[in-house]
Amino acid sequence: MATIERPMPPLNADERTTLESWLDFHRTTLAMKCEGLDDEKAAVASVQPSAFTLTGLVQHMAEVERNWFRRVLAGEQAPPIYDQQADPSGPDGGFDLAEGATLRDAVATWHAEISRAREHCADRALTDTGRFMEQDVSLRWIYVHMIEEYARHNGHADLVRERIDGTTGV
Repeated sequence: MATIERPMPPLNADERTTLESWLDFHRTTLAMKCEGLDDEKAAVASVQPSAFTLTGLVQHMAEVERNWFRRVLAGEQAPPIYDQQADPSGPDGGFDLAEGATLRDAVATWHAEISRAREHCADRALTDTGRFMEQDVSLRWIYVHMIEEYARHNGHADLVRERIDGTTGV
């Protein structure tokens, strides 16, 4: 496995570099956990009764990126990607797989959302704010939340991947 390179975040950098590096580290970790899987394996549910899959997780993270960086930070009216009936101000969805959903398509959508997120963050200070639950929320807070979101879900991805083919420790 492991043809994707995951650089270690710098050990002594400024705050923004540290936050962005850890977020990219966790984004890369998720990509590594999906590496080498075909669509069938990536759609294997974790364990009954859960329908949690790696494809669904990648779709979910595309929704999460879209929500925090486009809707909340930038104030865009970006409709849900996967859950067309979902409330854009509610929890991020994407876990359910539509018929014909593929890991390749989910990854491409996720990467597009990451690119948009980077664009929205490039010219903003960590203290710049968006709106969430009728309150200001700083880019700093969003970065920390996203690191937590990825770290938690990467643990889930590790267990699902181990169940699929025994791969661990990425």
